[in-house]
Amino acid sequence: MRHSRTVLSAALGIGLAAALSAVPATAATTTANSPTAASSSYSTYAGSSANAKATKAFFDAVVKSVAEKRAANPGAQAVTVVYSTSSAPSFRSQISQSTQIWNSSVSNVKLQEGSGADFSYREGNDSRGSYASTDGHGRGYIFLDYAQNQQYNSTRVTAHETGHVLGLPDHYSGPCSELMSGGGPGTSCQNANPDAQERARVDALWANGLAAAIARVS
Repeated sequence: MRHSRTVLSAALGIGLAAALSAVPATAATTTANSPTAASSSYSTYAGSSANAKATKAFFDAVVKSVAEKRAANPGAQAVTVVYSTSSAPSFRSQISQSTQIWNSSVSNVKLQEGSGADFSYREGNDSRGSYASTDGHGRGYIFLDYAQNQQYNSTRVTAHETGHVLGLPDHYSGPCSELMSGGGPGTSCQNANPDAQERARVDALWANGLAAAIARVS
């Protein structure tokens, strides 16, 4: 799951998609359709330094966008990351569930749908599966692949990709209890919640990273 583009754009997602026929996103289920076919894909995938750099680029781009808004409105109390679902209508339920999970898990940043989005969700077919992508200039999106979301718990996929926006890297060797282990534990993994370490890491990133970003743009 890597992009080779002129702009900085990298696939950061679970990295599991198998060559399955396209299906509507509304048919996405929380159970695996073909765990045997998928096993070779998720078991052999390993994160790379390029993926780690791209994760940071996405996080930095989102933080910069939020920081610029807060600099323009210093009286704002909550740190809010705004997203758009207009390009991923079939996944609105999963995105809403993912948002609720993250908003109830961390305290230093909140996700909210609205105008003036800091990032967006998109849907479609991609042999690389789902991923997060940025051009490094404050514009980024999460792509949700139809086939992958049929194989794997769709809310876990969405929450995992959203974790990249909040600054977390992939950790495919981790257990199912780790959200950022993505597809590593296999299609039977149904956990869509970050563990204690992941929650603490996001809170730390948004406490320190946002303060530094605001100082730069103020």
